[in-house]
Amino acid sequence: MATEIKLPRLGQGMESGTIVRWLKSEGEPVEKGEPLYELDTDKVTQEVEADASGVLLRIAVEEGEVEVGRTIALIGQEGESVPDEAPAPAPEEPAKPEAKRAAPAAQTLQQTVARSDGRGGGRIKASPLARRIARERGVELSSLQGTGPEGRIVAEDVERAAAAPAPAAAVPAPPFEAEVVPLTSLRRTVARRMTEAWQAPAFQISTSADMTRALAIRARLVERGDTPKPTISDLLTKVSAAALMRHREVNALYEGDAVRLLASADIGMAVATERGLLVPVIRGCERLTIPEIAAARADLVERARSGKLQQADLEGGSFTISNLGMYGVEQFVAVLNPPQAAILAVGAVQETPVARDGAVEIRPLMTMTLTCDHRSVDGATAADFLRTLKTFLEEPGLAL
Repeated sequence: MATEIKLPRLGQGMESGTIVRWLKSEGEPVEKGEPLYELDTDKVTQEVEADASGVLLRIAVEEGEVEVGRTIALIGQEGESVPDEAPAPAPEEPAKPEAKRAAPAAQTLQQTVARSDGRGGGRIKASPLARRIARERGVELSSLQGTGPEGRIVAEDVERAAAAPAPAAAVPAPPFEAEVVPLTSLRRTVARRMTEAWQAPAFQISTSADMTRALAIRARLVERGDTPKPTISDLLTKVSAAALMRHREVNALYEGDAVRLLASADIGMAVATERGLLVPVIRGCERLTIPEIAAARADLVERARSGKLQQADLEGGSFTISNLGMYGVEQFVAVLNPPQAAILAVGAVQETPVARDGAVEIRPLMTMTLTCDHRSVDGATAADFLRTLKTFLEEPGLAL
């Protein structure tokens, strides 16, 4: 009997996803665990593996938005009969119809309608991801020549057009005209989570650390020739993990009627991408060396900015670090990342006059601001954690 392939729930709060493209065609053999299709969720576009082995007998939903739990394909044995009618396709977004797969003869004609070249009324064939990128970048789909199957416009076509220089004869937009930019699914998710965070009773405390010895250690690590080169953020991640292990009340999740104290420092890094803010997680930081953290960080940042993160990369964090020092920001307050108990905002290392033993010295200081959920962490506990973190940065040997 054929196995129904249903759209999986890949993360908490996921209610639907957008099928971007199938990696197998009807009639092709499929192995369990083999990538079957690409799915676009709120935060990532990722390949989803097949749940069973056999032959892809039918693709019930060619592409477009589908709710979690919906049957999207059937896998069975070669020659096995399948129902004449596939499950109904997922509903389309208003005013933005997407191509759908239906029972063979009738809708095949609909799917093969030629794309318009901007001169006729034909329907433009483009993947959902290409349509979304086109909306975000302001690219007119009717001006593109698709390179996908049957001339379909794919994401790469839109990216190429967006990167191309504007024609010399382009007419500039009227001055002072407002531009309305629809929220992407990621921006909607960020907006929702930031609203949730703002409802938490949060407080902030700050301190500055003398980074003289931390910078010296980082310089020694760079001299060793490690690739990628360890950064101050990598060292900060390591000493933060050590501090979290001493103050588990900060390495915690608020769960409504309980606070979960976690045994491992799984630290998220706020990464700015073209799509929006993402927070991939480095797991078990207390067990990793600084070069190992650097390698994990470089991999996650590269995949975040190229759109190749998996949902699992974004889940399960116990603490978050947001570093804007590379932008020259001296100090700022970061918004909580619920249900985590705390987030650390880190500014730039600044050469600062400091009074020592009756004399003024110039020292490299870095300001850190800890935002805490008061439902999980008290002020004294947060201050104790921040004092430990400052000590570890000023005397890294104590943490390493």
